[in-house]
Amino acid sequence: MDKCIFCSLEQKDLVGSNNYCSAFWDAYPVTPLHALVVPPRHVRDYFDLTQDELLASDALIKEICSLVRPTDSSVAGFNIGVNIGETAGQSVFHCHFHIIPRRVGDQVNPRGGIRNIFPGKGDY
Repeated sequence: MDKCIFCSLEQKDLVGSNNYCSAFWDAYPVTPLHALVVPPRHVRDYFDLTQDELLASDALIKEICSLVRPTDSSVAGFNIGVNIGETAGQSVFHCHFHIIPRRVGDQVNPRGGIRNIFPGKGDY
């Protein structure tokens, strides 16, 4: 098995953490201040998380959103997502959540949000 990049993240790069997960800025951000919430226990995807890990992930996602808003007043919304399986776009097979800040005008028409991964399905 290849070395997992999320299993070897440096503590110095932490943005936040709690008992069951840590947050880091995304190395390849979709938008500025794009963060990842990562449970340190190596599990493949969302469905392998324990209830404690799910609750802790949710709490840290909210904490990161609360951190980002006052840092950048242009943030007007967020996309929060998790890719589960290669077919759904997962490329690192260690569960992680994306917290993507959104700003007015960052897309011509943001209607439909994540539905836009399929062209033409976002505007309904």
